[in-house]
Amino acid sequence: MWITTERVFYAGLLGDAAERTMGGHGVYVSPTGAPLSIRIGGGAWQSGELLVVPPQVPHQVKTEHRLVLNLLIEADSVDPSRLPHFMQHCGPVDAPAFVRCVREAYARLLDASGSGSFEGFEFDSLFFDEPLAPRAIDARIRAVVDRINADPAAQTSAEECAAAVKLSFSRFLHLFKQETGVTFRAFRAWKRARSLLRYVRQSASLTDIALDTGYPDSTHFSHSIRQVYGLRPSDILAGSRRLALIQ
Repeated sequence: MWITTERVFYAGLLGDAAERTMGGHGVYVSPTGAPLSIRIGGGAWQSGELLVVPPQVPHQVKTEHRLVLNLLIEADSVDPSRLPHFMQHCGPVDAPAFVRCVREAYARLLDASGSGSFEGFEFDSLFFDEPLAPRAIDARIRAVVDRINADPAAQTSAEECAAAVKLSFSRFLHLFKQETGVTFRAFRAWKRARSLLRYVRQSASLTDIALDTGYPDSTHFSHSIRQVYGLRPSDILAGSRRLALIQ
């Protein structure tokens, strides 16, 4: 798994996940050509080698092969109107050149993992051949977004953020959703859940990880993680024990 502040690439077991709701642009690629299946918001199952899911869309993915290649692009980092055409859809998409590119990128990362050196790899160039267009966000909201990205576990309230950027509380909430596409509360919840990925290779207890990632207790932690990933935190950690982690 390759994690940056704005991107994630995961190659591994899909797991028997229930419905999940991610905060970024999700891309699922079959590593072998065997079709993946997706159900959007409880609808009918659809199949394809490439699945695309916009942010905050509930969905369930499964595959008989068990393995999946998964990219996650943070919504606050890219202009949705300037994403590659195939990423402006929801569900199975026909984009064979991109599927081939992802598989080749995975092979290159596997080769690099043998030497332990990942110097020279740039995420967007590796998977998309060029940098994705950044999202233009009001400077005041960008300051808050950067603050949350820097420390997702911080117990910073919307009131504190509004005061920090000199906006009224109601104006801040309206502007935040307008600029990022989601509410402040949903954004903060997603970033906190996403931060779990940085702990998947640590030996700390679930309680310690819950506290380190900003959750008040392990019960709240487990409930929130299952809503986002469709899996229990313990299952995510167990399935990641043999994962090579790039940060």
